[in-house]
Amino acid sequence: MISSLRGTVLSAAGGTAVIEVGGVGFSVQLTPDHVLSLRIGDEAFVLTSLIVREDALQLFGFADLDQLQVFELLTGVSGVGPKSAIGVLSVLSPDQIAAAVTDDDDAPFRKVSGIGPKTAKLIVVQLSGKLAVTRRAPATKAAAGSPSSIGDSVLVALVGLGWPEKVAAEAVAEVVSDTDEKSRDSVQTLLRLTLARLGPAKQTGRP
Repeated sequence: MISSLRGTVLSAAGGTAVIEVGGVGFSVQLTPDHVLSLRIGDEAFVLTSLIVREDALQLFGFADLDQLQVFELLTGVSGVGPKSAIGVLSVLSPDQIAAAVTDDDDAPFRKVSGIGPKTAKLIVVQLSGKLAVTRRAPATKAAAGSPSSIGDSVLVALVGLGWPEKVAAEAVAEVVSDTDEKSRDSVQTLLRLTLARLGPAKQTGRP
């Protein structure tokens, strides 16, 4: 069982990062926010969950123990696989998930791509009583001007312009990885650089 990784970030784009540990590069699936927080060449530490299948080994990484524990609870829900679980964590924080379950509110889960009404209800029912709620002010999610909040804002803007969320997230992550901190210190600058990378021909989401 691989329960954590500490090593050098070789690549970080979209929902995947490659972390080199002892000369071996491990491909780890992360939330887009987590990927945006990584810098190529820097050291990273992630908690991990190894999913073993007959045809594949998949490694999922998390910034903290709360995310890991919620991921493992989600994958225990009928109809929720690891990709759907990481999708939920890409949209909702562990506190938001706990609050929705405690409030018997499946609406937040229905907003997650790939989660239908039936599965959303199952998440609420099957996680009931398993999560502790820590109520926090929304402003604490990300400090104004932080890389995460800037990247989130740019991602929202790109989706609003018609880009598929996955394509937009990958482009933002690539620009963040390839540019210096000063070049990505504002939403306007990061949006301009990302649009330049995507190119006008794809702005409507066409291949």
